[in-house]
Amino acid sequence: MRSCLGMLYQCGVSAMNKVRFRYEKEGKAKYISHLDLMSTMQRSFRRAGIRLKYSEGFNPHPYMSVALPLSVGYESSCELIDVALIDNVIPDVNTVVLPEGITLIDSYTPGRKFNDIAWIKISGNLQYNNPVTQSMVDGLENCLKKDSMIINKRTKRGHKDLDIAPYIKDISFNKKDDISFSAKISAQNPTINAEDLVNALDDGLKPDFISIRRVEIYDTDMIIFK
Repeated sequence: MRSCLGMLYQCGVSAMNKVRFRYEKEGKAKYISHLDLMSTMQRSFRRAGIRLKYSEGFNPHPYMSVALPLSVGYESSCELIDVALIDNVIPDVNTVVLPEGITLIDSYTPGRKFNDIAWIKISGNLQYNNPVTQSMVDGLENCLKKDSMIINKRTKRGHKDLDIAPYIKDISFNKKDDISFSAKISAQNPTINAEDLVNALDDGLKPDFISIRRVEIYDTDMIIFK
């Protein structure tokens, strides 16, 4: 099943027929892929009696689009999905039953396009096989707060060198058994992710395991995007 990002605005679907759902994805659900998530959402909406609007032709599909599809293994508190409906009614999120770990938080008529998303706040843990020391925290601070950090980043057109320093802000670290961190990173143009942060680290500071959670999304003015 393919996502219809942008097609909601190109197919005569009015704002009154489009609903945006905000949802969480955590626990075991973080291992559900993007395509499987779309299928899961579609089935759950149908079971709840929500009448989806479908495309025409030999292979009809619902008009559904997810903002910034989440990587497998990541958790999130701020995922968004737009759905085109036949009815001009905002569905009650409590009527939709989803697998454990996927929870609808809110539903409303969207006022902005996903293209307006500019920043994501993420948090996570860096886990090491060896004991964590304060010098490791200091090293992380030094690596990820430089004025310039060139990495070789994979894009749709291949690999290219990119200075990711301008696309990271408000990054901080805290040492306990592991090292926790929080950062705001560019969501689009370019897209920066946790793997890019790890790639910018010196070899001795790269974690053996990393867990990531999206916390919030913002527009260019750092206002929470809805």
